[in-house]
Amino acid sequence: EEYPHPVDRYDELLDAQGRLRPHWEAFAAGLESLPATEMAQRSDFVRQRILENGVTYNVYADPHGADRPWLLDPLPLIIDSRAWAGIAAAVAQRARLMNALLADIYGQQTLLAEGLLPPALVLGRPDYLWPCRGVRPPHDIWLHSYAVDLARAPDGQWWVIADRTQAPSGAGYALENRFIISHAFPEAFRDMRIEPLQGFFEQARASLLGLAPAEPGEAPLGVVLTPGHHNETYFEHVYLARHLGFPLVEGRDLSVRGETLYLKTVRGLQRVHAVVRRQDDDFCDPLELRGDSALGVPGLLSVVRAGRVLMGNALGSGGLASNALMGFLPALCERLLGETLAMPSVGTWWCGEPAARDFVLANLDRLVIKSARASLNVQPAFGAELDAAQRAALAAQIEAGPQDWVAQEMVHLSQAPTWQQPGLRPQAPDGQPGGLVPRVVGLRVFALATAQGYRVMPGGLCRVASSPDTNVVTMQRGGASKDVWVVRAARSPAPAPGPQAGVLRSGDLVRAGHSLSSRVVENLFWMGRYAERLESTARMLRSLVVRWDDPVEPRQEALRTAWAVAQGQGMILGAATPPQAMAAPALLASIFDAEPPGGLAWINAQLHQAGIQVRDRLSQDHWHAIQRLHDAFAEAARLRPLLPHSLRFLDRVLSTTASLTGFALDHMTRNDAWRFLMLGRHIERLDALSGILARFLGSAGALQPEALDWLLEVFDSSITFRSRYMRAPELLPVLDLVLADEANPRSVLYPLCALERDMAPLLAEHPDWDAGALPGHCVELRRLELDRCLPDAADWPAIAATLGAIAVRLWSLQGDGRSLSEQLSLRFFSLAGAHGTHPTLAP
Repeated sequence: EEYPHPVDRYDELLDAQGRLRPHWEAFAAGLESLPATEMAQRSDFVRQRILENGVTYNVYADPHGADRPWLLDPLPLIIDSRAWAGIAAAVAQRARLMNALLADIYGQQTLLAEGLLPPALVLGRPDYLWPCRGVRPPHDIWLHSYAVDLARAPDGQWWVIADRTQAPSGAGYALENRFIISHAFPEAFRDMRIEPLQGFFEQARASLLGLAPAEPGEAPLGVVLTPGHHNETYFEHVYLARHLGFPLVEGRDLSVRGETLYLKTVRGLQRVHAVVRRQDDDFCDPLELRGDSALGVPGLLSVVRAGRVLMGNALGSGGLASNALMGFLPALCERLLGETLAMPSVGTWWCGEPAARDFVLANLDRLVIKSARASLNVQPAFGAELDAAQRAALAAQIEAGPQDWVAQEMVHLSQAPTWQQPGLRPQAPDGQPGGLVPRVVGLRVFALATAQGYRVMPGGLCRVASSPDTNVVTMQRGGASKDVWVVRAARSPAPAPGPQAGVLRSGDLVRAGHSLSSRVVENLFWMGRYAERLESTARMLRSLVVRWDDPVEPRQEALRTAWAVAQGQGMILGAATPPQAMAAPALLASIFDAEPPGGLAWINAQLHQAGIQVRDRLSQDHWHAIQRLHDAFAEAARLRPLLPHSLRFLDRVLSTTASLTGFALDHMTRNDAWRFLMLGRHIERLDALSGILARFLGSAGALQPEALDWLLEVFDSSITFRSRYMRAPELLPVLDLVLADEANPRSVLYPLCALERDMAPLLAEHPDWDAGALPGHCVELRRLELDRCLPDAADWPAIAATLGAIAVRLWSLQGDGRSLSEQLSLRFFSLAGAHGTHPTLAP
């Protein structure tokens, strides 16, 4: 009853008489049957799943735009089967037209010769890639994926407002929207017989690998090429890689040898047959396209030219995304396909034609002016919103370079219901948890090339305007999204499962994948190191906070010993020492300050960064744990707890790092990814434990029970010691437990033995590789008999000399562990580039 009925635009929910449209009736009835608070709970579920799954959309040049959560309205956009059939047919036709158009302008160019296309609109544009002229992609398919932005006019007619031909984004977001919304409204989704989306992505994988130029008997390898994690749609790149089963790679992960493209892996070069491209055309090859690109692969175009790799989409396809082409498409469709264009484009005038330019200049106040160059991020100008001076300035720009401008008719987009939460709907009566409010919407539809023609996703991505007074739908301006539900026809059968590449036999079984890039392996290695470093640092800082206000002098002396060890390890930021007044702020800074390097928050930021780089290799639960840590530190940075309250935060950090250890031990397949992750953990634990113990043995508190008790706590061995000895800590049994007890996971010997075990397969595969002197340390520690080498407790000078000798051995052990880290980097990670992603040595 409160939902406003428009008079100047189409409403997706209500007809002209204000009645529910038939395909909305079932969903609306379900909404009305919900208790007053349940819709708010479902809306909270949607928002929480977005945060937990780390669904983000980054905004360039926005200080708050990095890792911005994706905005998803809980109410879907519902389209009936009859209307969708017309949309799907029109989109498939348009995809065929665009593919044929690309084949002509990079091939025989008959359209230019016949005057159907102005040469300035094609050859005079910077996004026409001259090096691609004459290149024919495998099976003459230029567009493997195509997207189109649609708008519904007030009369209900769908119009095309933009073509997306280069690397169309949004399909992954559409699938994530579907997973979340179908779980928010499971009853409605089931009862309304909504078309599923999963088969579309199965078809994409089968099509790409089936069309890839592989040799007979060769298993084709596909990759998803991303510009990197700073890209605004990086989440989708990860998402697509996971669902396609393709490695997510950057340009530096690939290399051209001869006329073949290879993936650099820890086991050598592996041929790549198909590339799902998620970066712009001209950035893909710095050798022949854009020389200043640091994102591409030198020589990639030579592989494409030789027909040795499938590029989805083909290089050069970005030029068709310009709106300037729209006015020519009806004639081009008749010429290339022999068909009438099924879905019209919104009225479009390219100012490069004198008559069109004159019309635009005479009607600026009722048109939308856009850049004719799709590669330029120029915001559209709405003539009706400009004053006289702004309009005159825009007219001058058009006259100075008319070929760079295109004008389009202003379309009053349709509106759809969205759910407004309490507090955001001031007109809502008291006690109501929320309600329906209209927002302008646009629809992005996706098509996929297959051997049988283009297949259209039965759904899409609905984009929602950010406010009620705007007619623009864009994610860069804070817009939201909706899931798109296509209601299956009453008598239509359930969709067939996706295509299979044949039945797998016993000889086809795979138990080890070798498509890990060296960059991914390096980040897994450092993710292991940072996870272990985060845990050891948090345990150290917690031990200091616990003892901070203890008035007992022996415990204060133990605190000073502990502080000196922590400071020597770089775990305390600053030079303050207790009980100085600056010591407490230094401890808080060590926990919560992201800068300078070395503090707990900084370590967590490095862990999160490494996790982002390998997110496609982590389970959802594994990623959730990393994201929870990231959120916890962000919250703590805002609240800045007092020192006593920081204990709860440190407990939270340690419980989450324990779950990361569990995921590594029990949830990862024992492959190269797991092996290098664990090598990183072993090296970092060995580094921390040997450094802490060496510094402790060199301190004056090595014989004090309170200091020994602290050491057991930092080594997480207190319970083990008490259950074994049931007495106060003494040097000999404590040293035995934390140094040479192979059964204790927190002893120095344990990670040393684990390194020896997990390094064995690498040494067997690379017999010429020198891994250093760590195995010798393992033998020495196993033979160490502390009860014989440790003098009588009364002979302090002799004890100090013995402890000093053990400390020297520990320093040597730590140095050899760091040397092994360097050797691993040189042997397995250097393929990713001249310099690693992370520092070689711990800060």
